[in-house]
Amino acid sequence: MISSNQLKVALAQISPVWLDKQATLEKVKSKIMDAARENCELIIFGEGLLPGYPFWLAITNGAAWDDPVQKEIHAHYLRNAVQIEKGDLHEVQSLAKTHQISIYLGIIERPLDRGGHSIYCSLVYIDQKGEIKSIHRKLQPTYDERLTWSPGDGHGLRVHQLKEFSVGGLNCWENWMPLARTALYGLGENLHIAVWPGSVRNTENITRMIAQESRSFVISVSSLMSKSDFPASTPQLNKIIENAPDNLADGGSCIAGPDGKWILEPVQYKEGLLIETLDINRVLEERQNFDPVGHYSRPDVLQLKVNRERQSSVKFDQQ
Repeated sequence: MISSNQLKVALAQISPVWLDKQATLEKVKSKIMDAARENCELIIFGEGLLPGYPFWLAITNGAAWDDPVQKEIHAHYLRNAVQIEKGDLHEVQSLAKTHQISIYLGIIERPLDRGGHSIYCSLVYIDQKGEIKSIHRKLQPTYDERLTWSPGDGHGLRVHQLKEFSVGGLNCWENWMPLARTALYGLGENLHIAVWPGSVRNTENITRMIAQESRSFVISVSSLMSKSDFPASTPQLNKIIENAPDNLADGGSCIAGPDGKWILEPVQYKEGLLIETLDINRVLEERQNFDPVGHYSRPDVLQLKVNRERQSSVKFDQQ
């Protein structure tokens, strides 16, 4: 029996069945069940894993205007994006409830509350009762991501109680945004989840930096993607394969402790679950000398204001 001050976590470093929502969902469900068999209490998947990261943009001239190639792939992406309101995550939620395991899942979301035709890079938290507790839409897509993803809002900047841990998360380069991190610190976060499309160059420095800054545990979870992972059904496959490198995402999932030292160093090219047990006492020990929103803060001088309203282009008065 794992004690209340400890948390057993699983980092799911896997590849998607690229841009195939149903097939990728099957992989996600399989890994949840694997983690449950190991008595894990939290499992984390990489950024946009369901159904995959928009790798085509960088290798097929994604900024080309009015290009039928880009339009065809984009439409395929939308068709395979996740519509939570239509029940796309019901089976994942059921597994969370059955196995009493919490889940952070990176999705490409096609939400009806924004009209249902634009997509967002979202990080979904499902608790051990199978309930969706937050959907965080990436605040600022990075570089060529802006050609397909829409900017999100502050509604999902939340933390969740999991035993003695307060867990929050951000997508990829959001983790470089000092104010986004501070918003989570101010909510009591002591276990920070950073999800990435997959690259050790992203995770090897920032994971330890955030841990040392926040005096929290930091878990970075990345996906994998190789040239052979593009399904034969992918639109414009030949154009994508022509310029794709052999490895598009090498993993790099890792865990840093509240002192900034490695608990799990970045792991490359290995598919599967990476499992560790964390002890909240390490956070309490390191907060003795530094607490970024507590005894080492100056709210009389520096304060952050956060707008957590879910944004929408249309608001209807009640009839």
